[in-house]
Amino acid sequence: MSGRKIDDATMENVEILAKLALTSEERQKAMDEMEKILDYVEKLNELDTDQADPLVHILPNVNVFREDVVTNDDGRDQSLANAPKSKDGQYVVPKTV
Repeated sequence: MSGRKIDDATMENVEILAKLALTSEERQKAMDEMEKILDYVEKLNELDTDQADPLVHILPNVNVFREDVVTNDDGRDQSLANAPKSKDGQYVVPKTV
């Protein structure tokens, strides 16, 4: 490794943001792991992605929405046909207090 990318100040800030209380051994291990992660990201940056198209999703999805068309009614007329009384498309019931 060519120099540390994660210094004590950065690690302290990470501990504060993540609300961690690490011992010195845990802190050193976490710093080493973060260094490995950053090294891996640098290795990924070496890849030639000029010919790769950006993707939103790995599968070739097309618009899956359908036209919103009513295929059946709500059955209100059939329901009101069974009611003892109805008025203006609503049930008429006795007043309760």
